[in-house]
Amino acid sequence: GDFNDGLFKGMQPSGALVFRAIVNPYMAVRVSAMYAQVKGDIGGVTTVYPALLENGGYSFKNTLGDLSATYEYNFLPYGTGHEYRGAQRITPFISLGFGMTYVKCKDGKWDYSSPSPYSSSKSVVTANVPIGVGVKCKIADRLNLSLDWQMHFSLSDYIDGVKDPYRISSSGLFKNTDCYSTLMLALTYSFSPKCPDCQKER
Repeated sequence: GDFNDGLFKGMQPSGALVFRAIVNPYMAVRVSAMYAQVKGDIGGVTTVYPALLENGGYSFKNTLGDLSATYEYNFLPYGTGHEYRGAQRITPFISLGFGMTYVKCKDGKWDYSSPSPYSSSKSVVTANVPIGVGVKCKIADRLNLSLDWQMHFSLSDYIDGVKDPYRISSSGLFKNTDCYSTLMLALTYSFSPKCPDCQKER
């Protein structure tokens, strides 16, 4: 956004439900539904927005919902039971996907006496593109622990409640739009059998 000048400044707690479909030891598809908060304050940034200062400054703390599907690529074959094929309990991975974002204003100012470009709506629905990097670990045969950081590039400049605070029109898919990052620690359980085609003992 326009009101946080640090990558990890103003971080808020969040929660998510995660489902991961394993394609093969190198690839997986993850679907996640997340609830979070985003916040910022014009008083905490070095950039000066004269129009906002004239209206008494600006701060916000909005609730955010994110539903996304991402493709994960493991740099090492991940899993147990196939060590003879080089399977590893720990692997770094990268991710890329597509998601939808819903933002609800909680206590920030959304309306100003000045005309557009300020938002007159108290909710925003937009698409986002999450790109991330992380590491996953098999802590047991069916328990997986992962830590990953994702940057969600949205198609909207209203996530912080204010569009184009410089009042300069721009064009382009991701130009002058808001984004948000997530740092997720996830614990997942593997439900599927490891080798459904193997002959089972009777």
